[in-house]
Amino acid sequence: MTSLSAKDIRQKYLDFFKERGHAIIASASLVPENDPSVLFTTAGMHPLVPYLMGEAHPDGKRLANVQKCVRTQDIEEVGDDTHDTFFEMLGNWSLGDYFKEESIRWSFEFLTSPAYLNIPIEKLAVTVFAGDNDAPRDEESASIWKSLGVPESHIFYLGKEDNWWGPPGKTGPCGPDTEIFYDRGNGPLNGDGPDTEAGRFVEIWNNVFMQYEKLDDGSFKPLAQKNVDTGMGLERIAMALQGRTHIFETDLFADAYNKVKELALVEDEEAVRVVTDHLRTAMFMLGDGVRPSNVDQGYILRRLIRRAVRFAAKLQIPEEVNVSKEVVEVFFGVYEGVYPELEQHREVILEELRKEEEKFEKTLDNGLRHLKKEIEKLQQHAQTAGSDLIAGSAKQPTLPGDLVFDLYQTYGFPLELTFEEAEKMGFGVNEEEFQQNVEQHQSKSREGAAQKFAGGLSEDTPETRMGHTATHLLHKVLRDVLGDHVEQKGSNITPERVRFDFSHPDKMTPEQIAEVERIINDVIERDLPVTWETLSLEEARAKGALGLFEDKYGDQVKVYSVGDFSVEVCGGPHVENTSEIGAFVISKEQASSAGIRRIKAYVGEKAKEVLASRS
Repeated sequence: MTSLSAKDIRQKYLDFFKERGHAIIASASLVPENDPSVLFTTAGMHPLVPYLMGEAHPDGKRLANVQKCVRTQDIEEVGDDTHDTFFEMLGNWSLGDYFKEESIRWSFEFLTSPAYLNIPIEKLAVTVFAGDNDAPRDEESASIWKSLGVPESHIFYLGKEDNWWGPPGKTGPCGPDTEIFYDRGNGPLNGDGPDTEAGRFVEIWNNVFMQYEKLDDGSFKPLAQKNVDTGMGLERIAMALQGRTHIFETDLFADAYNKVKELALVEDEEAVRVVTDHLRTAMFMLGDGVRPSNVDQGYILRRLIRRAVRFAAKLQIPEEVNVSKEVVEVFFGVYEGVYPELEQHREVILEELRKEEEKFEKTLDNGLRHLKKEIEKLQQHAQTAGSDLIAGSAKQPTLPGDLVFDLYQTYGFPLELTFEEAEKMGFGVNEEEFQQNVEQHQSKSREGAAQKFAGGLSEDTPETRMGHTATHLLHKVLRDVLGDHVEQKGSNITPERVRFDFSHPDKMTPEQIAEVERIINDVIERDLPVTWETLSLEEARAKGALGLFEDKYGDQVKVYSVGDFSVEVCGGPHVENTSEIGAFVISKEQASSAGIRRIKAYVGEKAKEVLASRS
């Protein structure tokens, strides 16, 4: 097996697929364009959903890249050997071109060939879809693996929970997958499949075969265009090739990980890993324009920074040490030349980290005062009642779970600090009630996120196409009415409404809102055609296309034109002509964050109803 640096692995991967006819495309931002289904880009396929659904990609049918990704659903597992919140996903795609045969053979060749990763066959295990009422058992993939020399004892059939890739939203492309595992141990395999929980096996690559489209009613229909979407985690494959026991020993983490250990005054392996991981992720989020806040992406960023501060406190790193600066400066060196946006925003990244840490210190002070005040009230109540607060030890009254949760949720006060402070004042903590509050909150958050982000472009419906085209008109008209300083800062499109964020320092006047609505509805009535063409970046600029001309675009881009009215770089999909939008009306204009305004609007029948009610 060949020991390779992360930089070498990235390059070998891209070279391998370029030699096999794949166009190398740039990583998209961590913040999904049009917020299709999630707060962050969690896989390489998310920016490509329109093309997986049939839109033509400007770079062709074979694509490969290294995509920046963030996943925080497993945040509590960060600190083990393989979990991190930011990671790089090596991916290759076939958009209606090759399918299972080529995909599996190329994955096997890249992993095992002496010219590439040179992993022994006996160190690999694979899983394939076992089949159910929606789709048959994937004997084809299993047969291909066998033909390549993978022993039958290393091939396992598993159900949907393990070997099926669902759409990013409620509907969309999906299908069976085959997962590839690296065996870190020795001896015979368990008959039930590779057990990653025990630590012996690490999943390193997943090849998804998008054969179906999931419909609104939960049923599946075959896709007209069959696609391949694969993803291999760079951190995990680096761990395997570099012979490390955990990802924090790889060259992606090691220098920063050792820096945290050097600064720590006490030993706590989990805390060292959490601080290292969270500061790296925060750096990348800040580099892609996210700022700490109490909503959406900003809330996740804030949580990561504050969690890093909490775990740094466990390590008793001296207060005079700026741990975030020390660690992030190391990561700037690790990614130098790989992600230029980090260096471009170096000062902003460091300043935002500093400001957020100062805010958190004040938050902790406020939370501590609130906790002490509430405990004093509870003590007085207990004395008045002549009994303990709630069921618990007769000697030790217990803090209610809702109070503990309020400290956690409102004040960001860590649970372990609540335990410490409560104990000092003679109280225990009702952990069970606290957990019930947490689970209820998480359930509501999941429901809210599903409602908020299930639309977007991943849910390709006539309504979302109408809304998407309307955002192009809105972007152009806002620049015409307010000035060229206006730039789109995000959008979220559901079948029910359009949300559009843009840079502008002041609240829009009623006259400006009315003028924007009037112009857009005039364009809708003109029944202008919506067309697209593939252009080079230089040609798109020369044509006056709106777009953020940064590294997120490849050499070739899709440029959508709305008649002679607007031109914008975009992936689609859109209506065919503006009359399909029906009507446009702004329901609300408000502040989103400093220097950013937010418009909520309706299109189609809802917009017509609102306009009719005004007359």
